[in-house]
Amino acid sequence: MLEDYRIVARRQRKWMYLFFCIIIIMTIFLPYEYFLNGLLLGAVISFYNLWLLQRRTDLLGESAEKYGKRKGIGTISRLASAALGTLLAIRFDVSIVGFVIGLMIAYPIIIIDFLLFNRK
Repeated sequence: MLEDYRIVARRQRKWMYLFFCIIIIMTIFLPYEYFLNGLLLGAVISFYNLWLLQRRTDLLGESAEKYGKRKGIGTISRLASAALGTLLAIRFDVSIVGFVIGLMIAYPIIIIDFLLFNRK
């Protein structure tokens, strides 16, 4: 069961890598650098939050499997990284709207991955 989760987590990270490539290509070829730089910054923070959530969920599963104890899943860490990303977006003058869209991109990826690959 835990190995199935690791496969799903790996697949979601691959979707995020694909999204990064698309944003970078768009940044190179389209004249909307202000928005796309914000989108890229938000996507980087979103990827970190996704990775952190997956890692903490994996540790939670292992801990529950071995000891029956529960640990947190790092909500404060993810909120702090979003706050840090917001400060970076303001400091380096990138689009806040693009940043917020990029920050939330992990959640549609999780939902789309679930809808595509869980038709059992």
